[in-house]
Amino acid sequence: DRDVTGVQTCALPICFFADSVRQRTGKSVVVESRGGAGMTIGTAYVAKARPDGYTVLVPSAAFVTAPLVYPDLPYDHLRDFAPVSLLVKHVFLLLVHPSSPFKSVQDYVDYARSHPGEINFSTSGAGGVTHMCGELLHYLTKTKATFVHYKVASQRLLDVTAGRVHASITAPISALPMVKAGKLRAIGISSGQRIAQLPGVQTAAEQGVTGFDYANVFGFSAPGATPGAIIDRLAAELAKVAKQPDILKALDNDGKLAIGSTPAQFRQLIASDRKSTRL
Repeated sequence: DRDVTGVQTCALPICFFADSVRQRTGKSVVVESRGGAGMTIGTAYVAKARPDGYTVLVPSAAFVTAPLVYPDLPYDHLRDFAPVSLLVKHVFLLLVHPSSPFKSVQDYVDYARSHPGEINFSTSGAGGVTHMCGELLHYLTKTKATFVHYKVASQRLLDVTAGRVHASITAPISALPMVKAGKLRAIGISSGQRIAQLPGVQTAAEQGVTGFDYANVFGFSAPGATPGAIIDRLAAELAKVAKQPDILKALDNDGKLAIGSTPAQFRQLIASDRKSTRL
């Protein structure tokens, strides 16, 4: 008779899934947002939750990168969690002020290369997905920026619109209203495909940044000792929800792509990402 608690560590509104899960299982989904410290606060909470399927984690890509940034985490991201299902994938937008001289990713790269460290680049926190995405961009282009980490994610975009920082990377859902209002300029997309909401904005790879394909993948994970039968039931229901037309439309409007997967597929992705972050 208990509600399912979905602890979201990031800006993915799992309300997209909550009502459909309720309809299919008869269980309500209560969303708790526990961000902060590179997404590790909410993650630590779920690691210690009762392994009965009633408390699940909605992690982002920081689930894999956090151990590289925070060496003394109170959990093991492989041992203490049981992957349930991939849910959503979204790309990132590289953003600058509309008056910026950067009209393209190549403009940005050329300037960063000739003025190392002069660009102030805002992120949602050290070790978070926007930080890692920015680091990858500058690593691949052999350039340097000064990263400015924000505790309040929304403030980092406001500081770009105010000209206090030069650039930022964020998910479309956060930036699209400001881009369409002319308060921000999107000059590139982080992953290998454009988005329907900004069809004229090229990917960074299209603009010459070879190998730059970075997307944030969200999923459900349960405490590590959760029985396999519960994991399989949750995964089956979530995979069905991810294919529903209303879910697909809602996610597409926010620049996201619904996935849905088996626990094994999600575990394989986590293992692959873990290996690549240690190269």
